[in-house]
Amino acid sequence: MTAELHFTRQTMLAAAVLLERLTGAKFDQMVLRLGLNHVVTQGDQVSVPKKVVVLSTQVLLQPQLLVQAKDGLMPLGEALVREAVEVMSEHRVDEPQEIFRRSLAADGFSVSWEEGNCGAGSAPRLRRSMPTSIHMPQNDDEVHRLLAHFGFNTASRHLDQAVDAHARGHWAAANAQYRTFLEQLVDDVASLHYGTENSALSNLNNRLQLLGSKGYLSQSRGEWAPDGKSFVGGLFRMLHSEGSHPGLSDEDHCTFRLHLVLVTARTLLRRSYSTH
Repeated sequence: MTAELHFTRQTMLAAAVLLERLTGAKFDQMVLRLGLNHVVTQGDQVSVPKKVVVLSTQVLLQPQLLVQAKDGLMPLGEALVREAVEVMSEHRVDEPQEIFRRSLAADGFSVSWEEGNCGAGSAPRLRRSMPTSIHMPQNDDEVHRLLAHFGFNTASRHLDQAVDAHARGHWAAANAQYRTFLEQLVDDVASLHYGTENSALSNLNNRLQLLGSKGYLSQSRGEWAPDGKSFVGGLFRMLHSEGSHPGLSDEDHCTFRLHLVLVTARTLLRRSYSTH
């Protein structure tokens, strides 16, 4: 039996790395809770990092498999993520924890600490940072699947580089890759539908004009306008701006851009899939 998964592959891998903090005994207890003791060797004869490799491999093979975890029945991938959240520390800032936290943010989740009895500090809580209907991990999976379907390999590489830069906290690099990815996607879409005309065009604005004039981008819905005062025009202007919005940290604004880019890319790719 399987269920919908709320986390991307990158987040699950980051969770597994964070679990290397556990002692051998606690790691074995976690493996028992997840019902994977038939796959992951128990005892001190195998190091925790090596056990993590086996565990993460198994989870990625069946991330949607339903298991009985601490908080009830849930997909195996989610159970792994929630186990990793429990080993996070509010006052500890290191690369594995930060990569995991940023990956969660990209999936539409945040971690908060509330009043509670959790040893030396408060218990970490996993919370949604956006409505469930947005489905960020599913958006990411669908975008990658459609990019592969159309053979948009260059755009796919730019997206992967953007997501990786976001997870590592390299905001400027991530923002640059968002722009490059979306520009490449517009070029690819224009070539797919209007190859001859697009081949004569040399810049993004001309390609957007082409997609708008052909009705691929809707003027009546505000997606495109000849003067650029539209959703797509505004999105590209924002992606070309430097720095974060007043009141938002660089991380918050970079995550906001990632979500906008993924939702927009999915819409364009779905449109191409349904009409080509």
